[in-house]
Amino acid sequence: MVDIKSESDIAKMRVAGKLASDVLSMIGPYVKPGVSTEELDQICHDFIVNNQKAIPAPLNYRGFPKSICTSVNHQVCHGIPASTKILKNGDIINIDVTVIKEGFHGDTSKMYFVGEPSILSERLCKVTQECMYKGIEIVKPGLHIGDIGAVIQEHAHNNNFSVVRDYCGHGIGRNFHESPQILHYGIKNTGIRLQEGMTFTIEPMINSGKYKTKLLNDGWTVVTQDHSLSAQWEHTVLVTNNGYEVLTIRHEETGI
Repeated sequence: MVDIKSESDIAKMRVAGKLASDVLSMIGPYVKPGVSTEELDQICHDFIVNNQKAIPAPLNYRGFPKSICTSVNHQVCHGIPASTKILKNGDIINIDVTVIKEGFHGDTSKMYFVGEPSILSERLCKVTQECMYKGIEIVKPGLHIGDIGAVIQEHAHNNNFSVVRDYCGHGIGRNFHESPQILHYGIKNTGIRLQEGMTFTIEPMINSGKYKTKLLNDGWTVVTQDHSLSAQWEHTVLVTNNGYEVLTIRHEETGI
């Protein structure tokens, strides 16, 4: 059952979305060689709790032990911040932030370069962001959900990258994960139709190698089976009466 948000709900989701996007903007300068992912987690945690007076949704969610997810290089998603995970020059890292404010969630992630990225890393991150934007830009009432996955898959494949199939976007609001699921691959004109008032994430995970993944023994961290690089970008999106609104947009983004 898809939860259609009221005007009051949407107003609160705009606040939560803005807070989540602000965390990603805040943490950027700290992402550099020599820092541990645990240090990044602590900085984000303190900012969310002390500055924003909000709740970091991942902390203790189904047993997840940290306040953000940090996925480095071949880690696809849900990486657990650790004191032993020290960033080095050339790494790429996805930082995934979800904030709860007044009972509503804002969920977003972005890629960061640690020092100087390789040509492949830079291209993968750019194409993955384009995949997300292409998925967002077609959102409107009446659109089939399958169209979002189809346009993302087409752009990834045209650039000789693959789309992770084991994890997907999701409805969001009072709950971290709601209906519907938003697959990042698919067939046009399939799946349910979007309605005004729906809120969900679009968060493609794109690999430089094959699409298959595996779950590590920690029960959370997902990696590429072939050890190839993976990138992900994520926004929370609202279906409006004639299109979409990105609830987690950052100040440096234009044109979406």
